[in-house]
Amino acid sequence: MASKKFSLKQVILSVICVVFTIEAAAPASAMGNVQFFWWAFLIVTFLLPYGLVVAELGTTYDSEGGLYDWVREGLGDTWAARCSWYYWVNFPLWVASLACMFPSIINSVWGLEMSLTVKVAIELAFVWSVTILAFSPVSEADWIMNGGAFIKMFITFVVAAVGIWFACTHGFANDMSLQTFVPNLADTNSLTYLSIILFNFMGFEVVATFASTMENPSRDIPKAVIVGGIVIAAIYILCGIGIGAAVPTEDLSLDSGIVDAVAAMLGTSHPLTAAVGVAFLVTLFANMTCWSFGVNSVASYAAKHGNMPKPFALCSKKTGMPNGAALINGALASAVLLLQFPLGEDSDVFWMFFSMNVVFLLMSYIPMFPAFWALRKYDKRPRVFEAPFHGKLLAVALALPAIELVLSIVATIVPLNGTPEEMIKLPMLFGVVALSLVGEVVRVLLHRGHDYYPGARERAQQGSGQELAN
Repeated sequence: MASKKFSLKQVILSVICVVFTIEAAAPASAMGNVQFFWWAFLIVTFLLPYGLVVAELGTTYDSEGGLYDWVREGLGDTWAARCSWYYWVNFPLWVASLACMFPSIINSVWGLEMSLTVKVAIELAFVWSVTILAFSPVSEADWIMNGGAFIKMFITFVVAAVGIWFACTHGFANDMSLQTFVPNLADTNSLTYLSIILFNFMGFEVVATFASTMENPSRDIPKAVIVGGIVIAAIYILCGIGIGAAVPTEDLSLDSGIVDAVAAMLGTSHPLTAAVGVAFLVTLFANMTCWSFGVNSVASYAAKHGNMPKPFALCSKKTGMPNGAALINGALASAVLLLQFPLGEDSDVFWMFFSMNVVFLLMSYIPMFPAFWALRKYDKRPRVFEAPFHGKLLAVALALPAIELVLSIVATIVPLNGTPEEMIKLPMLFGVVALSLVGEVVRVLLHRGHDYYPGARERAQQGSGQELAN
């Protein structure tokens, strides 16, 4: 019996479900009106080159390893191991941060106060629901991706429409003067959230890991990236307008902000407020389930090459799904959530876990751009789709996104001055450094006695040397 295949429509919907992380809309809106400048700037300087690079790599290198495989082909095993570690470790932190949102949303919409024990129980239930859903084959979970995409668009429509209505009848909750749209590079608080906008663009490469389940990946991946990118950019901007219309920036909650905006405009008892709250919670399941397929696949694939610990390579004999990676993710996310007991109920665990997750995800993308350059120069296999970058334009198109990633990471976790607002970044900085060092130790141990896979340049040089010897 032939396996079920994704159609182009399903691929586009999966792009929207994976890439559009609605929980990040509120942190992005915390920048104020200047977010709209950064959205426009980063769409041109980051999203466009990143999307075209992913489209070329995804159609040229058809494998379940996605981002990891591209870095391995371009730069070799050392950077591939780092990439897979960063890409994997972000996920359990992300699941834990979103689990922390559940009690906040319930309290925001229904006013239910809960003890820390009850909150953690709800959060653990979320984690293990995502873990169990990740056991299903991706092609059988299209209903999650399709449903998640439509629900996210429903929330966006409600937030934008109600926000425009509210602004027309009551005025905007924030200052809408022209200078508020112009970035102030001295505003370190605003710069901290730049990484959130970049984070909101991430995920197109996850679709490349679905290539084997697509009807025509060489045709569908570029179209899905382009169409999905345009739709997602519009969705984020509409969300920003709706939130900015209702909630003053200084009062915005980073976890429940999008639901708070609807509640502020319609009231907590309005049926539409409850509908948005329920829909928001459902999208958290959909988003994490979609990402789990890509992250687990990459971790398992890397483990088979000796670039991640062996337990990640364990797959179900019945479905072939990487259940080992899923179980490890569930266990680590649960351990992270249990830290709330020693940290205390007043600790801002959502932002701490979410920021670390964002940083690790952004770190995993930095090697992709030099890997693309190496593959373009040294790997001459035919390109089904080729990004329109050549010569100096290629250098700019690859260097600019990589520089933006580095700068946004620094702004997120490195204190830029001695103020209390900046110094609270130190725990996140220590956490990122510690987990990165653990990754380096794991990489060194795994590569002992391991046959090194060279990058594109090294393979080309070895090939030239063999030709000269012959």
